[in-house]
Amino acid sequence: MGCVFLGVIEDFYNRTWLYRYEEPISPATLTTLWSLSVAIFSVGGMIGSFSVGLFVNRFGRRNSMLMSNILAFVSAILMGFSKMALSFEMLILGRFIIGLYSGLTTGFVPMYVGEVSPTALRGALGTFHQLGIVLGILIAQVFGLDLIMGNESLWPLLLGFIFIPALLQCVILPFAPESPRFLLINRNEENKAKSVLKKLRGTTDVSSDLQEMKEESRQMMREKKVTIMELFRSPMYRQPIIIAIVLQLSQQLSGINAVFYYSTSIFEKSGVEQPVYATIGSGVVNTAFTVVSLFVVERAGRRTLHLIGLAGMAGCAVLMTIAVTLLDQMPWMSYLSIVAIFGFVAFFEIGPGPIPWFIVAELFSQGPRPAAFAVAGLSNWTSNFIVGMGFQYITQLCGSYVFIIFTVLLVLFFIFTYFKVPETKGRTFDEIASGFRQGGASQSDKTPDEFHSLGADSQV
Repeated sequence: MGCVFLGVIEDFYNRTWLYRYEEPISPATLTTLWSLSVAIFSVGGMIGSFSVGLFVNRFGRRNSMLMSNILAFVSAILMGFSKMALSFEMLILGRFIIGLYSGLTTGFVPMYVGEVSPTALRGALGTFHQLGIVLGILIAQVFGLDLIMGNESLWPLLLGFIFIPALLQCVILPFAPESPRFLLINRNEENKAKSVLKKLRGTTDVSSDLQEMKEESRQMMREKKVTIMELFRSPMYRQPIIIAIVLQLSQQLSGINAVFYYSTSIFEKSGVEQPVYATIGSGVVNTAFTVVSLFVVERAGRRTLHLIGLAGMAGCAVLMTIAVTLLDQMPWMSYLSIVAIFGFVAFFEIGPGPIPWFIVAELFSQGPRPAAFAVAGLSNWTSNFIVGMGFQYITQLCGSYVFIIFTVLLVLFFIFTYFKVPETKGRTFDEIASGFRQGGASQSDKTPDEFHSLGADSQV
């Protein structure tokens, strides 16, 4: 909802309160309602992401994505008609429901894309998920301008705009195939899986893909059902689930949401005369470098790009701190702050933006994958909530040094990635899972090659 000017929503809350109780709303109540409106989205995201496994195994990957659009329709109606009904409760409930939808789709989409993609293109196609997110952010920023829809009369249409992409999904998704891995491994429908693979690969010879899936299916049959607790109890899954969680935390605790939540105010403090347009500029950079990542992820590798992104963000965070601290003494520092913010966003989209989403699908085989997505998604949305709620208070305590905290976290995530995260580029799901199965064995049983396969060995 940051795309809608804060004052517009606050004015709606005040007029609604005045209409009901015939007195102006108190500043404390207004702040509480606004904070709730912002935070409830992440709360919905937490619940939605944790519920991914309940849908994908029962209804399939594609059908789950299709069904979830019901939530988008309900949310669009609630938020779109909240002003007409003079009900801020409808707006807040709509935010919660669209949060549920977002939490579910951040699990459904990367899982589906990972399972339908050929191994050689899995990273590039997985990046399209992040590209969709950043394009949505950019569109919201543009349409949220006061001159377009971010004004007192049109903001309900802006919040109800989600009805259109949801409708497009309902029209297009029925023509998309179900995941062949789901059909073969979960449903044991080999003929359907083979037919889907032929369409996806554009060839009649899909024997190697089928053989890989059958091997994964045999391995899955030898394993007991994987619950969320089993991910942490079993030595086979403990390392990959820790990696998945830390990578999700590296995305949200990097400071990127702090930049997007408060970018306009950061630009104002930096002396930028038109901070809203500078914020849109960061959205353009965001989108452009996601496209860059799309083309290089299969060449450079996931681990390498993640390390480059974390290191670059840490450097930009230091520059941002210096620029904001010295702004009063040197006005030209405002230009350095803009460069630092744009650089911060660019490095984020090179690695920490897209990679944590699709690497979860790569780290786990078919059996534990839904539970892993639930845990990873919950970690992502919880840290999103913490940053969104806590950043303004930390800023009051730390002032211009607030991004030093994110710098320290980025350095810690860099160290973890360097020593613990394996390269998954060009490896099949079963090869990656096999490496972790070997990692679950006792160390005395491991050969040097096995240690090599588990470590950060495949950098480019």
